[in-house]
Amino acid sequence: MPSISVPRLGLALALLALGGCATIVNNATQKFADNLTAGMLDQEDVTTARDGIPAWLLLVDGLIQGDPQNAGMLLAGARLYGAYAGGFVDDPERATRLSAHSFDYARRATCIRLPGLCAQIDQPFEGFQAEVAKAGRNDVGVLYGLASAWAGRIQNNSSDWKSIADIPKVQVLFERVVALAPDHQQGEPYMYLGVLDTLRPASLGGKPEEGKAFFEKALAMSGGKNQMVRVLYAERYARLVFDQELHDRLLNEAIAADPRAPGLTLINSLAQQRAKKLLASGKDFF
Repeated sequence: MPSISVPRLGLALALLALGGCATIVNNATQKFADNLTAGMLDQEDVTTARDGIPAWLLLVDGLIQGDPQNAGMLLAGARLYGAYAGGFVDDPERATRLSAHSFDYARRATCIRLPGLCAQIDQPFEGFQAEVAKAGRNDVGVLYGLASAWAGRIQNNSSDWKSIADIPKVQVLFERVVALAPDHQQGEPYMYLGVLDTLRPASLGGKPEEGKAFFEKALAMSGGKNQMVRVLYAERYARLVFDQELHDRLLNEAIAADPRAPGLTLINSLAQQRAKKLLASGKDFF
């Protein structure tokens, strides 16, 4: 996708002020947000990303405030806030607040694109599941945006049983995504499904072997390029079943890999940092 410069965006806004077509502005701001997200995800230097993302978040907030019904912009904002909260924020209270902001944007986008599903978000599971089943391939981006933001909010509210109770809804969203578009985001939804199935040991209702299969599927769909899959596979599955050999192999593979890959570079750089910490702590875990 070609980049759009700030002067071109300003020109589009000026056209609106002069009575030009609103579609020009909507398209320009959407491309700007998309390029902003892509630039962040392709950033190799973690420190640069950590220092720069807050300014990007404020910019996206401003664009959304100016065009609150732009579902694509809301989804871009949800992804940026979710990535920042999950990858860079150590303060639990702040991470909770930022992940809630991510979920709010994703929910608002869902209400615009899929009002029937929006109405069921806070309702019992059966009605929610029925609405998810109605979604088609054109709705995959909304489903995935809602599911990933929701998963982030749950992760940062793990002590809240009401939040934990939403896990089945998140799982059914990811399941619908992979049913409609198995290759979406290079198989990333399978990674989330793997995490959900390995939250608990089998004795407490978890499904670690199914989770393992999902992690393997996610690795295959990314061509082995998404190193966060390897890290979560090691952390969630290998530690859960006390498989040190698999644990160390996955982490060493993640550390040795070239982090540079379209749409995955920043995620991979973060994964490599996390892999080193897990490898070191594994000596005491096993």
